[in-house]
This record gives sequence, C-alpha cells and structure tokens, in this order.
Amino acid sequence: MSRASHSNSTAADRPPAVLVGVQLQGVSNEALASSLDELERLTETLGLNVIGRVTQKRRGLGDANLLGEGKLRELAGYTGGPGFVPPFVVPGSRAELEAHAPAAELDPIEEDEEDTEQEPTPQAVTVIIDHDLSPTQMRNLEKVTGVEVLDRSMVILSIFQRHARTREAKIQVEIARLVYMAPRLREAHANVERQRGGIGGKGAGESALELGRRGARDRIAELRRTLVGVQREAETQRSRRSTNETQAVALIGYTNAGKSRLMRGLTNDSMYVADQLFATLDTTVRVLVPETRPRILISDTVGFIKDLPHDLVASFRSTLAEAKDASLHLHVVDASDPAMRNQHEVTRKVLAEIDAGEHPRLLILNKCDLLDEAQRDALAAEFPDAVLMAASVPADVLRLHGLIRDFFERFMEEETFLVPYDRQAKVWLLHERCRVLEERYEEDGAHVRVLAPAGVLGGLRREIQA
Repeated sequence: MSRASHSNSTAADRPPAVLVGVQLQGVSNEALASSLDELERLTETLGLNVIGRVTQKRRGLGDANLLGEGKLRELAGYTGGPGFVPPFVVPGSRAELEAHAPAAELDPIEEDEEDTEQEPTPQAVTVIIDHDLSPTQMRNLEKVTGVEVLDRSMVILSIFQRHARTREAKIQVEIARLVYMAPRLREAHANVERQRGGIGGKGAGESALELGRRGARDRIAELRRTLVGVQREAETQRSRRSTNETQAVALIGYTNAGKSRLMRGLTNDSMYVADQLFATLDTTVRVLVPETRPRILISDTVGFIKDLPHDLVASFRSTLAEAKDASLHLHVVDASDPAMRNQHEVTRKVLAEIDAGEHPRLLILNKCDLLDEAQRDALAAEFPDAVLMAASVPADVLRLHGLIRDFFERFMEEETFLVPYDRQAKVWLLHERCRVLEERYEEDGAHVRVLAPAGVLGGLRREIQA
C-alpha cells in the first residue's frame, strides 16, 4: 500500500526503489504485507519512491542469494541487472578478454509497435530488503541487480543518522553504524584480495583490511569514551530532577504513533511534528501545561519499531532511561493502524529489555478520530482500561491532562503547615511545591493545608521549621 510522500517533492522526483520480502514458515500473508508496508514508509522517510515489490516463500534466509533464480530475474527486471551472480573472472585472464570482446552481429529483431509506444518503466536505483543480510548476501544481490542494496537495519540506521540532532544521539548512531559496517568492511576487502590474486599471502588487500579494522576499532573506542561523559551529564540532570521530587511522565510507543503531537498538546510546546517514521529521535522534556503543583514533567522518547537493530537498542539505553525513570508511562498506540496490536507488543518487549516493563502504564489509543463509531466501540471493549482519544482534539488532551494529575494525586498526602508571621517567605515554598487546598491567617500565623508527595512534605517540614 503506497502512501503519500512526507516531503515537498512528488513521488516522481524521488529516486525509485524496489522492496524485497521473504515469507518464512509461520508468517501469514497479512503479516508479510504489514511488514512491507512499514518498510515502504521507512523507505519513503529515507527519500525514495517505491515502484514495486518482490516476495517469495522460503524455508529460511540462509541462501547465498536470498531468493530463487526466478525471483532474482524478476528483481533484476526492476533494476536492469543481469539477474544472476556473474562468475568470478581473474583480471587479465582469457575469460576476461572474451567477456569484453565485441559481440557477433545478430539478425535484427522486429519491434512490436504497441511496446514501443508504451511509457518506459522507471528503473530502481536501490533495492531494499526487509531482512538483515549477511555480507555475502548483500554482495551477491548487488551483482544480481547492478544497484545499491540496503537491508532493513541499514535503512533504519540511515534514518537515525539523518534525524539525530543532539550530540548524544549523533554519537550513539555513529557507534551503531560502525559496529554494523565492521563485517561488511571485512567482506569488501576480502573481495579486493581475491581480485589481486593474493590468496594465501599478505597482499595489499589484507593490509587495507587491517588498517580498516584498526581505524573502526579506534573510532568506536573514542566515541564510547566521549559518550560516557555526555551520558554522565544527562544522568546528573535526571538525578537532580529526582532529588527535587519531580513527578515524571514518559511518552512511549511505536514510531509515528502520534507521541510528538500529543507532547505538543500537553506542554503547549512548538516541537517538530511530522507524519514520518522517526521524525524525532532525541528525548525532549517539558513541563505539563496548565502547570500543576508539584510540577509534572513530560518526556517524549524515541519511537520503537520491530526488528530494531540490536546495536541501536544498546546505544539508546540512555535515551530510554527517561522512560525507565518515569513514574508513569503513557503508551501511545496508533489506533487507526491495522498493525496496532503487533506494534503494541513490540513496545512492550523493548521496555522489558531495559527493565521498564512493570512500570505503571496508561494505554493511549490515539488517532481515534480516524475511526468510525463501530470501530471505536470494538476497541473500547477489547481495551477497557485504555483512553480513546485524538491528540489533535484539544478536549481529549485536556481530559488526559486530568487523568495524569489524578494519577499523581493518588499517591500524595495531605498536611497542614503553620507558618509564623516572621517566616511568611516560607509560604511561597508551599505554593511552589504543593497543591494548596486551603490558606487561612490566624493570630499565630498562616495555616496552609496542602497536598504533595511524602518526600516533598518531609523536605518542607525541615525548611519551615529550621
């Protein structure tokens, strides 16, 4: 299912690409189509236009060419490639000379008039595979198609690299990219070595390989040292917020579920919102508006996606730490997406990986304005504890604001402070850190009844009585 471009350019202006998916045993037709739909959105986010799909049922992904001979030829029809892996030819050999010799003259072939009048089909310049490829598979598919081949992980890494804004995100993405590229580097240099005829010896290809390996290792080590310092600063900021007994909420969910738009509605912030996968990568923290006392902070974390590259999960643990440290998770799901149930489960699994699976959570079924009444009723019955809403509807956002406030107030305690008249400046602290329920002035001073977390009340007792 094609979707409109997310950029200002039309589909015809963007480089064409073709998608490839392998349907393994136990994978339904619907699951395959859903996965390819998501891959198409990733491809469009990368700035390409999908012109076709090639799929095949197979028992596994281990074949050197991934696809069978017939499907390889079908794929090559989109790219203009040979449709097979050309045999290895030693440079300067007789076979190479014959391969470049002029072809014999052939009898002319009469052209079909109808065919000559048809519009030519655009040739794909990139092949996108909905699986992770081994270095050998990627090299063989590039020979088959004659164009660039990207697997799913490389597409996601490229999008992350393009959308990273903060220093921490850029470092994390570069580390993940270098770790991903390391085995591909070995394969590329091994191929150079074979072409140079240096098998069994320490030729120029092997020297280049060793230099490449060492350079990648050194760069990864340097980036990780830098990342430690950047993450230490972020951890200090989180600890400072925790020390101040700040109440925190984390928006989590599948990419493009509407988290950023909901964040903007809850905080009255003009942050970037786009109908794209991974439109925002960096964690953003803002104050809930209208402001409560004590304040509630809302953080918008990076979106989740199925088959997220393992190195990105590891690299973004610090980014997801905002979710781990939050008191409440708002799990945002795009209720209008046919794959919403799978997306819901993917998010739960990743949260479990970072030991945040048992946090208090409020399920938000977003974009319900795109559903009809029967669909909304069915979802309400299936998810009775969920909040059905649309982040684009102000009344729905205000209702969610009240639910967030009510959640924190359930854990608050009520207390009355007596502030003598010679310490009236302390009354400001109560208004700043607590929800003031009542305030009256008598002969002995101000009697202020407040509602606040136990930790906040304990700190205020010490400050007011000091």
